[in-house]
Amino acid sequence: MGTFTVVISESPYGREKPYTALRFALSSLVDEHNVNLFLVQDGVYVGLNKQSPKQYPNHFKLLKTFLEEGGKLRVCGVCIEARGVSREDLIDGVEVIGMHEFVDWVAESEKVLMF
Repeated sequence: MGTFTVVISESPYGREKPYTALRFALSSLVDEHNVNLFLVQDGVYVGLNKQSPKQYPNHFKLLKTFLEEGGKLRVCGVCIEARGVSREDLIDGVEVIGMHEFVDWVAESEKVLMF
């Protein structure tokens, strides 16, 4: 199957776009596609560990499942630094990268989706 790169640029829980992106990414893995997930801008907050919302679907649990199913997760290093987020604040299994690595990921993908 193909390779998708899914980009999340909005923070979790304020809108449904990150949740929809995670559902799409998981469904794509189940359908045997390769999936890259890139967190950028306020989307970096999707990758925070220890999330435990009471009223919303838990993005942390969805990300853990995504990684367990073979998805690749990366986060923008400049974006986490600008927001005071450290690498230790992020879910295990995430890779912090720069824009050049993101460009390479996009170039290798059949489709890129922005959420």
